[in-house]
Amino acid sequence: MKILLAACNAKYIHSNLAVYDLKAYSSDYDKEVLLREYTINQPKDEILKDIYGSGADVVCFSCYIWNISFVRELIRDLAKILPETAFWAGGPEVSYDAEKFLTEMPEMTGVLVGEGEKTFHDLLEYYIDGKGSLGEIRGIAYRDGEEIRHNGWRELMNLSEIPFVYEHLEEFENRIIYYESSRGCPFSCSYCLSSIDKKLRFRDLELVKKELQFFLDYKVPQVKFVDRTFNCKHEHAMAIWKYILEHDNGVTNFHFEVSADLLRDEEMDLMAKMRPGLIQLEIGVQSTNPETIRAIHRHMDLDKLKRCVDRVHSFRNIHQHLDLIAGLPYEDYDTFHRSFNDVYQMKPDQLQLGFLKVLKGSLMQGEAEKYGIVHKEKEPYEVLSTNWLPYGDVLKLKAVESMVEVYYNSGQFQHTLEYLVPLAKDAFTFYESLGAFYEKKGYSEISHSRMRRYEILLEYLQEETDVSVEKASQKMLYDLYLREKLKKRPSFAPDQKVYETAIWDYRKANHIPKTAHIEVFEDGRAVLFDYERRDPLSNNAYTETIQLTA
Repeated sequence: MKILLAACNAKYIHSNLAVYDLKAYSSDYDKEVLLREYTINQPKDEILKDIYGSGADVVCFSCYIWNISFVRELIRDLAKILPETAFWAGGPEVSYDAEKFLTEMPEMTGVLVGEGEKTFHDLLEYYIDGKGSLGEIRGIAYRDGEEIRHNGWRELMNLSEIPFVYEHLEEFENRIIYYESSRGCPFSCSYCLSSIDKKLRFRDLELVKKELQFFLDYKVPQVKFVDRTFNCKHEHAMAIWKYILEHDNGVTNFHFEVSADLLRDEEMDLMAKMRPGLIQLEIGVQSTNPETIRAIHRHMDLDKLKRCVDRVHSFRNIHQHLDLIAGLPYEDYDTFHRSFNDVYQMKPDQLQLGFLKVLKGSLMQGEAEKYGIVHKEKEPYEVLSTNWLPYGDVLKLKAVESMVEVYYNSGQFQHTLEYLVPLAKDAFTFYESLGAFYEKKGYSEISHSRMRRYEILLEYLQEETDVSVEKASQKMLYDLYLREKLKKRPSFAPDQKVYETAIWDYRKANHIPKTAHIEVFEDGRAVLFDYERRDPLSNNAYTETIQLTA
């Protein structure tokens, strides 16, 4: 008897912690349990062939909003070539409407609802040892002849009982390592599934420290904590942050999702001592409109959040990623405009402009009609319109999102934007206007090179603004050379021939390597760009203003 755990990830670099947890918890059946990870970009025929060749008697799929349609198609075809195989599914995309899923998918045997480690182990006992019956297993919905039965959700487990899954790191080479030190969330944000699980559980700190040391010893590039609000328990967060500071290997980066307004001075004092790039923070702001915040049952002290973000920013050693969600109740185009500007002024390293997804099982799903929230029928169930935000405004915000992603979040236009944005009415208006220009010119549907993005920005400035193109192009040139030594000078770069001898003499006298670049700007300033010494947060070259001899 063989049981296959199958994950269909969004990208190759992703890994599926859930299926590894299931397999690790059932290590007493290690010989019978197979684990395979695929991606939704793989040809389905490849996956069909692999699963068919595995000889599995039972196939269990992990289901999320990014793979559910893909998985449905796979199962329908697999059932035709493996008519004797039992098919099971688990994960958030099937847990909250298990009976409906089984009704729509007659090929399925059952669904693991909610937390699956103990439930999966019971299934193994049933299939491999012939122990008990499906009717006795908590945490499943299953097909019993023509009937669909639901046995109810299982009691939540002790998180420390799950074995460490990364003993064989070679299986995760060139892939993101996800780590879980807690489950559940103390908050009740209506758009989030984590708010359903109110029972917060923490992995034993001694276990956590031991496992973090494993990552540090092997110099894993990045560990992403999947804890929903990592700093909701001060003592837990403080112990982990203190440990990674004291045992820093100079390489590993740790990613945390936090509530910035919960950060205490003690935690931030600790952060101030950290190596640049040791940790990065993802902070969900979602909206700064008080009426919206109340409607989504979110608890947030915006003034404190701003103070904490500003203080962490002042350390210049921690990447901060701030999130906004468009399409929430009581948020119209103008209030979102204000929310955007409020967050932009906090100077995040990345500003994520996302759109509401009405997730199955979330409180927002039950309130969608109340707020006039219309969303896509198919996953990821993204908002189309609300009582406050018509579809036309959603489209305009999509254009803003695209411009923010290309010009702000890429980090490739930092000095250019610092010059241009203050010249506009406000930050939102700048990206809105640039997005409209892309639409008007037909550029929004085309993939552009990095250099072309600079050229389009200059074209926008020439046609739509009275901004000095000469000054802007100098800022662009600086940004371009910050990232790389260009093989070909951009069309808007001034001729440097007059400085060639002085640059050559400086290089020779100071033993400047060929990999570095020297640029003389129109204000007469000569700048050395050293690509061997890069900023660990921005990846920009080290720069130094130098003096050339005439």
